[in-house]
Amino acid sequence: MSLTICYQDEWLVAVNKPAGMLVHRSWLDRHETQFVMQTLRDQLGRHVFPIHRLDKPTSGVLLFALSSEVASLMQPIFQSHAIEKRYLAVVRGWLKEGGVLDYPLQKQHDKIADSKASQPAPLQDAITAYQPLAHVELPIACGRYETSRYSLLSLLPQTGRKHQLRRHLHHLSHHIIGDVNYGDGRHNRLFREHLHCHRLMLHALSLRFVHPITHQAIHIEADFDDTWQQLMIKFGWQEFLPQ
Repeated sequence: MSLTICYQDEWLVAVNKPAGMLVHRSWLDRHETQFVMQTLRDQLGRHVFPIHRLDKPTSGVLLFALSSEVASLMQPIFQSHAIEKRYLAVVRGWLKEGGVLDYPLQKQHDKIADSKASQPAPLQDAITAYQPLAHVELPIACGRYETSRYSLLSLLPQTGRKHQLRRHLHHLSHHIIGDVNYGDGRHNRLFREHLHCHRLMLHALSLRFVHPITHQAIHIEADFDDTWQQLMIKFGWQEFLPQ
């Protein structure tokens, strides 16, 4: 397979990561045979250096440097949060107003490095700005309700904790559809059985940052896959599809 390239210059390259694809090899998924990092390296015929990560089930913009020197220049930009990462998510329920959730999350132990840790991991600051964009009510019963309600959210994480968006939406009781770790199984099943949606409905839509070499403002956007596009059309949310 080949990856869709969203942006490329002589220092950086960004791809549209497919849902279900790991960024790089991991002992947690020994059975996987395709990885973004190796696929992109083979596609470009040169080494690439990951600057950040996306969870396996999340799709969207994923940025790489084309040299270790540029990767080193980009790391402080991410660490100082001098980059805007915008996600879109479909969540259960109608969230009427936007806000900023400042809710610390417990650091998740690494299954290998922290396997012998005896103390609970510390809490870490975690901040997410969220804004509802659209709503839909489906004539499909779920639980004790005769209809099912969902919202399309814009999410701007201001910190970068593991599974931050999924855990924050769980805290708000507006679970992201398709989330098997922190989500609501009844709504996940409804989307699978009635809407043929078998993925996490979280998409890294765009990145905005100042280029470390050219110092120009960079805006990179990733299109939606077929599952997203079909749902957006079915729900009447076409205006939020990238042009």
